[in-house]
Amino acid sequence: MYDMNVTEREHNVLCQLVVRERYGLELVAGSDGLIRRNTVYVLLGRMEDKGLIEGRDVGAPKGSSGPPRRVYRITGLGERSRAAYEASAAIMAASPGVA
Repeated sequence: MYDMNVTEREHNVLCQLVVRERYGLELVAGSDGLIRRNTVYVLLGRMEDKGLIEGRDVGAPKGSSGPPRRVYRITGLGERSRAAYEASAAIMAASPGVA
């Protein structure tokens, strides 16, 4: 059975991927410091294992001799998990005295 718990970092990635597919370092740049360059690919791998996102290899940038890059997109499960996280946060914010 799937563990519906989504961390703050995972939620950040899911929110960014709702807009469009992104590369790992684009997710770092768009995270306002929440995700660090040295941990992004571990995070993305864990999210792929959970079924929240899918990655695919794309060619190296034109003029680059580096390895192929990987681009990520949100899955249906990722979208539902993002919505559940936000609904839970809204309930907690509306509940006085609940920490």
